[in-house]
Amino acid sequence: MSTTRIDGVSVTPQANVYFDGKCVSHSLVFPDGTKKSVGVILPSTLTFNTGAAEIMECVAGACEWRMAGEETWQRSGAGERFSVPANARFEIRTTEPYHYICHFG
Repeated sequence: MSTTRIDGVSVTPQANVYFDGKCVSHSLVFPDGTKKSVGVILPSTLTFNTGAAEIMECVAGACEWRMAGEETWQRSGAGERFSVPANARFEIRTTEPYHYICHFG
């Protein structure tokens, strides 16, 4: 089941805009200091580098993803998640808007 509502957080109103607007997100901070971001990736193929470990939760749409050096693309759709280790590189490709929550750490 995917997350449909997030309560009790501080939101940074200035958007994080990456890849010429193909990825736009907002940062959330929970009372316990936990950080997440919520955003959308528009149809494209993008390469991300992680600092912290991430769990990408699909809220709507779908994407295909793969870790750097892998040949096979994995699919992630609404209600599904995939994990990326810290200090890693991965690609996401979308053919429709991919709405996500990124859980850090």
